[in-house]
Amino acid sequence: MTTPPHTAPEPVEGVRDPDLLEIVEKARGSVAYKATLAFVRASQAKRDAETDARDKLVVLKAEAEAERARLPRNARRRDMVREVIENEPASPENIQHIHSVLALCGLPYREPKGVTNVSREYGRNTLAINAGRLINPSTGEMEMQGLPYGPKARLLLLHLCTEAVRQRSPKVEVAQSMSGFIRDMGFPVTGGERGTLKQFKEQLNRLAACSMQIGLWDGTRASTLNVPPFRQMDVWLPLHNHPDQGLLWSSTITFHREFYDNLIQHALPVDIRAARAFAGSARKLDLLFWVGYRLSRLERPLRLTWDNLYKQFGSENGSIRSFRQEFRKDVAHLTEVFPRLRLTLDDGGMQLLPSDPRDLLVPPKAALANKRARARA
Repeated sequence: MTTPPHTAPEPVEGVRDPDLLEIVEKARGSVAYKATLAFVRASQAKRDAETDARDKLVVLKAEAEAERARLPRNARRRDMVREVIENEPASPENIQHIHSVLALCGLPYREPKGVTNVSREYGRNTLAINAGRLINPSTGEMEMQGLPYGPKARLLLLHLCTEAVRQRSPKVEVAQSMSGFIRDMGFPVTGGERGTLKQFKEQLNRLAACSMQIGLWDGTRASTLNVPPFRQMDVWLPLHNHPDQGLLWSSTITFHREFYDNLIQHALPVDIRAARAFAGSARKLDLLFWVGYRLSRLERPLRLTWDNLYKQFGSENGSIRSFRQEFRKDVAHLTEVFPRLRLTLDDGGMQLLPSDPRDLLVPPKAALANKRARARA
């Protein structure tokens, strides 16, 4: 018996997809034909709309990528981070921690020349840092280290404090995690005299050698913590067949117990994705930490004058005029990443407004978050 040749379904106005045409063909001549035809045409229209939307999305994404590619490197990074943060809520692995006093008072922005101690204060918090010495594992001699400074020292503190909080231990294993962290911050892991490994190692040595005084005051009670952040740093010797390699990463770093206990009490959560956007700027990292801290605890509008801001962030600007110009750029870059941030600058200074937790750089404390929720209910 010969199989009859397959014939294509007859054309139907408003229907193009073969599977839909097949449905119409099967219903042809039946009492349900008109209803089937209407259903199929509606299905075709829906498919066409979805296809158009996908095509437009592809075009828009291509245009956005082309526009992003034309941006300078740092602006491109900020735009990419903004998109990620807007589309992917922070998860536990995105949250890192730094001591809140270190976040509020900050380290020097540039290398202090000819000094061995610095101090910064913000409101009721004070941070004083004194340079110290480390033993050189190659010579056995104690050598003076400079003061920690710049963005790399801040990123190291962020990483090490995070590991201590996550591991719930003052002893932190860093041999394997440090290179990965450097890459995660957007830096290449390079050796040599000018490589990133040497730059991060230098800041790690400065942090390990220094001592800190952290002053806390709650309005009625004052306390001063006098400790080096690290009690012990175990350093590996250079490999004999690689004399130019220099010191390798510490296998372990042990926080001073008092510093560690204080860190656990005063750890400030930071979205590491935002830190990546500002990894090359010490002041922008400080601004990120500071704004996150302030907004996470703000219950009423806060007004800060330019003099207030200059004392907080302008320590290395020659004049308040130059500071205002640079600070406006820093705030503009911050709001590029967080466009819903309720922060404004004007001729009088800065205004911060209470924000929805979803718009904050760091999550608010549970008690304050519950209070806000009850107020909105």
